Amino acid sequence: MSVLLVLAKPAWAQSMEAAATWPLGLAVAIIALLVAVLVGGYFVWRRTAGRHDLLLGSLNATSRARQLIDPAGRVVLANDAFGRLFQGVNEPLPKLLLARVNGGSDAAEILQQLIRTVAEGGRGRTEIEVPLGDGQTDWFDVSGRSIAGFPGFVLWGAEKVTAQRQIEDFIRSDHETFADLIEHAPIGFYSVDENGRFLFVNSTLASWLGLLPDNEGGYRQTLHNLVADPLPADAQAYSPFRDMAARSGEVALRGPNNRTFQAFIRHDVANVQSSNGTGIKLRTRSVVHDLSRERELESALQVSEQYFQRFFEEAPASILLLDENGRVEQANPAFQHLLVGAEWAQARFVDLVQPEERAAAEAHLGQVMAEGRAGQPLTVRLIGDKQRSVTIYASRREDRGRAIGMIVHLIDATEQKRLEAQFAQSQKMQAVGLLAGGIAHDFNNLLTAMIGFCDLLLLRHKAGDQSFADIMQIKQNANRAANLVRQLLAFSRQQTLQPRVLDVTDVLAELSHLLRRLIGENIELMMEHGRDLKFVRVDAGQLEQVIINLAVNARDAMLEGGRLLIRTRNIATTDPISRGVEVMPPGSYVLIEIADTGSGIPADILDRIFEPFFSTKAVGSGTGLGLSTVYGIVRQTGGFVFVDSTLGKGTNFRIYLPQHAAAGDAAARADSAEDQPRDLTGIGTVLLVEDEDAVRLFSARALRNKGYKVLEARSGEAALELINEQLNDIDLIISDVVMPRMDGPTLIKEVRQRRADVKVIFISGYAEDDFRRKIDAGEEAHFLMKPFTLKQLASKVKEVLD
Repeated sequence: MSVLLVLAKPAWAQSMEAAATWPLGLAVAIIALLVAVLVGGYFVWRRTAGRHDLLLGSLNATSRARQLIDPAGRVVLANDAFGRLFQGVNEPLPKLLLARVNGGSDAAEILQQLIRTVAEGGRGRTEIEVPLGDGQTDWFDVSGRSIAGFPGFVLWGAEKVTAQRQIEDFIRSDHETFADLIEHAPIGFYSVDENGRFLFVNSTLASWLGLLPDNEGGYRQTLHNLVADPLPADAQAYSPFRDMAARSGEVALRGPNNRTFQAFIRHDVANVQSSNGTGIKLRTRSVVHDLSRERELESALQVSEQYFQRFFEEAPASILLLDENGRVEQANPAFQHLLVGAEWAQARFVDLVQPEERAAAEAHLGQVMAEGRAGQPLTVRLIGDKQRSVTIYASRREDRGRAIGMIVHLIDATEQKRLEAQFAQSQKMQAVGLLAGGIAHDFNNLLTAMIGFCDLLLLRHKAGDQSFADIMQIKQNANRAANLVRQLLAFSRQQTLQPRVLDVTDVLAELSHLLRRLIGENIELMMEHGRDLKFVRVDAGQLEQVIINLAVNARDAMLEGGRLLIRTRNIATTDPISRGVEVMPPGSYVLIEIADTGSGIPADILDRIFEPFFSTKAVGSGTGLGLSTVYGIVRQTGGFVFVDSTLGKGTNFRIYLPQHAAAGDAAARADSAEDQPRDLTGIGTVLLVEDEDAVRLFSARALRNKGYKVLEARSGEAALELINEQLNDIDLIISDVVMPRMDGPTLIKEVRQRRADVKVIFISGYAEDDFRRKIDAGEEAHFLMKPFTLKQLASKVKEVLD
């Protein structure tokens, strides 16, 4: 920047102008005087100008901006650095800076204070922040000082220190960040001297230990005061360890309220020069890690592992850990219980599956390893003594995204499979039973008429008559047909049973002669009767049918002769007995064993022998209803029948009948009394309602022959018309159960609304149990099942009317 000089008009020029008006002599004298003054002033001016150049040159030699201000506040001179710093602006520095800072700001206040200090003849220096706009600022180092001997003159200086300020701010911020990191790090830092006095402790460790500062800025406690476990008397004051050579280890430290916690300490020992230069001092650099959280996590992990192990050990479901090759690494006791009799340790799981199902198991586990899970669980059968069916639920085990094996849960599905098979069997039996029951109903109507009319014919054709044999042949074949129908009903469990309390020994004794004739002379019949055999409550005729059917089957299996053993005994079971789809509950039973030494039954058909119409005999040699009838009768009685067979050695049927607590003498006497002949004639009016003409005609003739007045109706509606006319004259109503439009129970309900005491006998080709479900509970009615003979009809009517 150029130097600005302010000069006044010379005195000699002013004197010359004034002397023009003065006298000549005076003027000459004055001029001479002025010349002398002028010459003297010139030399003075020359000396002053030289000093000015010297001052300006010295100011330009410094990089700091300099400016000289006179008492009037005008710029006397400014160096080149000033021009470069403020880009040629020629204003006093205080004014220039005040214009740039915000009024009322801290920078403006600091600058005003500096101006006042300098104006009072002092000096000062400060740094102020000058805004640049857009959020940017510059920092200036500003100084000012009064010039001694020149009152009012001030030398100002300025320098931009923005870069230095930024560096300082960065260093200060970094230092503060590092200090904050050390102070509040999640681990403790400390340093002690050779006496164990703390020289430095960060905030984290101070809070853990509850350190209290003393009046001198140190701490009251020493290192050993904070170690919970006593240290040896010769222990180093600066070391928390028992071993003086140790540099790291676990130490129990004491915190606030005498709380102790385990910590891991690592420390280094160094000898450093003291700050006052008095000598070498010992210092430690120590790091403390609080192990409390780790101990809590370890404890929680241990508890978790214990819970898992307990869950693993006590889980009712089988749990396996398989490696990536499908080998069993670990198995819980539930699985070991499933696999009794087979080695599982380090075995491939698929090798523990039945051979015919291993391919499916291999594919299932392969899908789990490839995809993480399988779409659907798989049910397989295991090897071993129990050969249980299990459902597999498997998932892939991973470690850092890499498959390392599988977790397999096995749910015992044996009972489920048994129930499914039992349900399927019951559905099949029910379907065939419904068919058999429907056929039996229709056949019973036909057989009732056939047997009934045979009885009517036999009333006129006695034993010596030429037609007697023909009629008896017809009746016998009708009875055989009726017996076949009873087998159908027995299989479908729809026959009407007449159970009574009896002794199985007596039944078998009465059957022994018949059985010997049935099995032939080449088969030995052996009977072993149990001692003190308990009573059972069964239908005697049906039980005889069961024994005869099994004996005939045994005979057919021993074509070349053999031995048939029938043995009885009492038996009590405390656990359920499971055979196939059947499960017999615990209880007390009478066991009847029928064992032969025949050819035996192949294992592949053993589960099918009780199915209806299933037979291994030649065509025409059997109906296939023998064993299904046995099964139906035993199950309807509340018993169970199991079979064991070995090819070439024979078959053993076991029949379990529930024991009956009451004695059977009274029932046996009553039953025997019923078999005694008696007078079947009677008097009274009977309303016979039957839609089958043949059954109605036979029944009406039979009752009239016995002395009864019979009113006939072929439908429920026709019967109501007769009842409206002769209700009070009717002594007994005999009605079929199943009829078109209005059935028997509906008819009787209508009648009893008018006359509640009327006596009723229902007749039906269906079982009595099925009939009982169709009428109201508690409604009094008798039942006679078709086919019935003339004698059975007359006996039932006599019984009801008497």
